[in-house]
Amino acid sequence: MDTKIPQILHVDAFEMRTADIAEAELSQLQALSIAVGWPHRAADWQHVREVGHGFVALDEIGRISASSMWFPHGESFATFGMLITSPRLQANGAARWLVERILADCAGRDLRLISTRDARRLYASLGFRPQRTIYQCQGEAVTPPETAAIADGLTLRQMDPGDIDALTALDAPAFGVARRAHLVRLLERSISYGLYDGERLLAYAMRRRFGRGHVIGPVVAASDAQAIAVTEPHIRAHVGTFLRIDLRFETGDFANFIHQSGLGVYDTVKTMVTTDAASYGEGGDGQPVVYGLASQSFG
Repeated sequence: MDTKIPQILHVDAFEMRTADIAEAELSQLQALSIAVGWPHRAADWQHVREVGHGFVALDEIGRISASSMWFPHGESFATFGMLITSPRLQANGAARWLVERILADCAGRDLRLISTRDARRLYASLGFRPQRTIYQCQGEAVTPPETAAIADGLTLRQMDPGDIDALTALDAPAFGVARRAHLVRLLERSISYGLYDGERLLAYAMRRRFGRGHVIGPVVAASDAQAIAVTEPHIRAHVGTFLRIDLRFETGDFANFIHQSGLGVYDTVKTMVTTDAASYGEGGDGQPVVYGLASQSFG
């Protein structure tokens, strides 16, 4: 850890100190996210702590006032997220202080994050470059429109832990790096569908409990038609309930399918990276791409 970054920050008339997020009480973490309108349940916080590292900022009586986390994917790449500062700290340098702590821990890694509008200037000042807009789509799901039948010779089935090797291999060029450890955890917590040509996995989509309802993601496929095929059963399973998906594409058949299923654009955020090596795969020549994110922290 870079010892030049102070361990204590004086904010107005009070003093903040950092602590390992793994030691924080889940109830306090959930209260922090609720204070800024984020939907994370205690179980959602536990999930991110199991796969990531980070810090919380504590005031003089031990209350959590801010958080930040990073998530390793191999030895040279990480995603960054869960940057939350309570309203009273948002103009007092706490966010920069915590991001600098994360950057020190991640020195030498290529980094990617999903930024809100309010945080973009901060991230840009720390060397992150903006890329694609992400479309947060959510709402009460309705019966999706009828779609074309799956092509002859292809099968759609629910995935299980035995699919992890094929899942990791398909996902890596789309995400930009192999994220096996994260996919193992997501597969454990999700209902997942894969589209297969014989034994070869072509596309997949996961769905898990999150926030107000369920979230669909990640979704990885080589075409809109494949993405629709693996996502449709998730929507049909939750007609009449709250669903969310974070899309990387504003238009196209898949985006239209999502909107016609009752999930309109609620907000937009922006992918930002420190290097080109931290970018998502761009597909082409039949290569898969990420259509839907696992989450805004995981990517």
